[in-house]
Amino acid sequence: MAKSVTISVDALGGDHAPQVVLEGCAAALSQDPSLSVILCGPAEVVEPFAASHERCTAQVTTEVITMGEHPAQAVRKKKNSSLVVGCRLVKEGQAQGFFSAGSTGACLAAATLVIGRIKGVKRPCLTTVVPSPVRPVVMCDVGANADCKPEYLVQFARMGAIYAEKVIGLSDPQVALLNIGEEEEKGSEFAQACHALLREKEPNFVGNAEGRDILEANFDVFVTDGFTGNVALKTIEGTAGVLLKTIKGILGSSLKTKIGALCIKDGLMELKGTVSADTYGGAPLLGVKGACIVGHGSSNPTAIKNGILTSARIVREDVVGMISQAVSAQADKAGE
Repeated sequence: MAKSVTISVDALGGDHAPQVVLEGCAAALSQDPSLSVILCGPAEVVEPFAASHERCTAQVTTEVITMGEHPAQAVRKKKNSSLVVGCRLVKEGQAQGFFSAGSTGACLAAATLVIGRIKGVKRPCLTTVVPSPVRPVVMCDVGANADCKPEYLVQFARMGAIYAEKVIGLSDPQVALLNIGEEEEKGSEFAQACHALLREKEPNFVGNAEGRDILEANFDVFVTDGFTGNVALKTIEGTAGVLLKTIKGILGSSLKTKIGALCIKDGLMELKGTVSADTYGGAPLLGVKGACIVGHGSSNPTAIKNGILTSARIVREDVVGMISQAVSAQADKAGE
């Protein structure tokens, strides 16, 4: 039997909350009999759900952080919000992980300020599984740190490699630096400094990668600063959405193409599932003292379910403990 894990969940996180969150929680509890959930939100939302679902506890909160609020200010001001309370439960040890599809900025602020960073982690990084049709690949950072130092990327690389191996199942993952060319002298001064430091300190580092390598899955982990990573990720997601929409339009444009669509329906559905961001349910914030998954604001019940289940897997695989050991080892090696 799998290790028992408790995940706190923000019932008010997301564009379609609380209904999709409740449906996703129900599905996660049904799929994982060793999972427990602490559902954080208004009494009228969380208490009836907890009463009708085993292994769910209601945590009543009275405030909500909206998408338009300043993240850090809202976290400091609204201490009884569903998002902040969910993180506090992790800090206090009542839960081992947290999931929210609410404001990304507020999730990052709450995880950093309330749960806290692992000792030695300079900056937590937001990590994602890129929806490649070839196989899953990991990219970090994708938005938590717009301005970085080369030493940050060394830690991102190590944390991303641990996540890729333990959660995604990529054996001995190859780590590459996202750059504008394969040669080590390519890129800005920052990119060249990152390359040199990664070459020295990251055992899984294999060199530079270009943007076209991401969807082709030529490497397992792509490391970059949060600004570049976010632009790359949003470009990929947008392109995938436009292509699928265009294909759907073409296949429905005439009787001939509709007949053809029926012949390849199963293949198209498989492709859609492969490139869907719902598969893992969100992006983990690696480097904090607990499993923290940030879901898309537009998350549907499937994405919510998978985000909660991924949080539980991070706990079971002791990703936080492994990151802590790796960071300590890097610091010892550097003589810090």
